Amino acid sequence: MHVSATLVRGGTSKCWLFDESTLPATVYATVDSLEGLLVNAYGAADPVQLDGVGGATPTTSKAAIVRASDAPGVDVEYLFGQVGIGIGRVEWGSNCGNCATAIALWAVARGFVPVTGDLTRVVLRNTNTGAVLEAEVDTVGGHVHEFGTQTVPGTRAGGVAVGLTFLDPAGRTTGSVTPTGEVAGQLTWGGLPATVSMIDAGAPMVLLDAAGIGRTAVESLAEMRELVEPLRAVRHEAARRMGLAEPGAEPNDAVPKVGIVGKPAAYRTTMGDVIAAEDYDVAVRMLSMNAPHPAIGLTSAVGIAVANLLGGTVVRGASASTGPTLRIGTPAGVVAVTCGDLAGSTPRRVTVRRAARILCDADILVPDLIPA
Repeated sequence: MHVSATLVRGGTSKCWLFDESTLPATVYATVDSLEGLLVNAYGAADPVQLDGVGGATPTTSKAAIVRASDAPGVDVEYLFGQVGIGIGRVEWGSNCGNCATAIALWAVARGFVPVTGDLTRVVLRNTNTGAVLEAEVDTVGGHVHEFGTQTVPGTRAGGVAVGLTFLDPAGRTTGSVTPTGEVAGQLTWGGLPATVSMIDAGAPMVLLDAAGIGRTAVESLAEMRELVEPLRAVRHEAARRMGLAEPGAEPNDAVPKVGIVGKPAAYRTTMGDVIAAEDYDVAVRMLSMNAPHPAIGLTSAVGIAVANLLGGTVVRGASASTGPTLRIGTPAGVVAVTCGDLAGSTPRRVTVRRAARILCDADILVPDLIPA
């Protein structure tokens, strides 16, 4: 089977984008058949994804199926898939802000949205979660650009500037910014109680107070690998508490997002840059599926920024800022997130500056059968 797709870098992720209108009707007939297509195309059952187009890391094994939207005020809709690595499965339960950044540029380049001067606005809806996002794509001179100079922490490569705003991000999945009714509670870490905040904004997430478990949240990626299994256990317990999983159900490693937060401290990024404590407001280390995130997912950044506005959360307790802009210290560097249009302590708009670049258009040869 031949399937057309476009590989686009959005922020610190790479995402294959599929135009729904070009997919064979038999492929898009059911979620199972669509999942089979992605598993085969990516070589998902192979832990190095050698016999497929997957990137063999959680940030480069992503997919989105995109279509023009009929909904008023929305330009494009997309179904996001986190394709398994070493497992023949796709997680459909979450959203990806970096892929939304990629989709915004691609939608303008493909003519889903007409260019409107130096900035072109694209409104996107994620069909997995119902999240609505607004992107402003740099189209200086009234043109779609193939290259750009905007950079983001985690890569020195430039891209086309895209401002990405999450609209009304609180409670999209569970119906409440605090699904358990508490801004802070306790879960189990190594058999002992640990202080956490369970938040639904951008995506459902559980954030642990790093100091309370003897950590700093400026750990290196190698040090974070030692924490993967206990963090997964916290994620699975939080999923039940947040109403995201039934007791006894198979654990889902896509949601809730899970990580640790701590007070600012000096550290060295994965790019070798030295970050001083005064350069940012709160330290964060997250997982991406079952691996340390090399930077931070945008949906996680949104949730952390929203949690910083809520008194009593572990984020607020560690943060050096109570203002609308939060500077998050990640392994890749500092990511700034701005909250605006507050409804009480909950923002209606949360914005992050990103970059995107279209890498290639491809005709992917997909095996008809999943390899044994």
